[in-house]
Amino acid sequence: MSAIIAPCALILAAGQGRRFQEAAGQGSDKLLAQCRGLDGIERSVIEHVLRNLGNAVERRVLVTRAHKTHVIRLAEAYGCEVVVLDSPGMGDSLRTGVEASADADGWLVCLGDMPFVTTGTFAKVYRSMAPERISIAHGLQGQGHPVGFGRAFREQLLALHGDQGARRLFAEEYMHRVACDDLGIYRDIDRPDDLAG
Repeated sequence: MSAIIAPCALILAAGQGRRFQEAAGQGSDKLLAQCRGLDGIERSVIEHVLRNLGNAVERRVLVTRAHKTHVIRLAEAYGCEVVVLDSPGMGDSLRTGVEASADADGWLVCLGDMPFVTTGTFAKVYRSMAPERISIAHGLQGQGHPVGFGRAFREQLLALHGDQGARRLFAEEYMHRVACDDLGIYRDIDRPDDLAG
């Protein structure tokens, strides 16, 4: 009897963070910037994301670039498989993550620069996932993150490239909006000012 293959979390952490560097200085990495998390404790942005994922998703694949050694070490400490690529493009990151977990039953896409999404929100979107549906966190300001893609979208995700994200897959008939009372679904870190809790 074969094991059940569950959806996988894809944590995208390969971006260049240009706007953050323009304000904080060349070479600064927003994923490693310290911020006060939902629990009131200061940690790096990426560590908050990894912690907030909680136990809802067993398999986690983090996509990043080879020079981000601190991010890689943190991801491994949190039980992630790490896949490296030489591109900051969202499409390339998604494709690479799906390639590395092609046997998964879907992909919960989490952004490495969104440290304020609650554990409950990750779990809620994950539990709502189904093979032929796109589940998306949705609140008063519309749709946010994370987004869960069922396995029926594998080939389309594998066809992404460069900076082309998956938004073009958001056809209304496939969308499942998951009601979330969580402003963290809209809060990414673009500049140092965004780190304030």
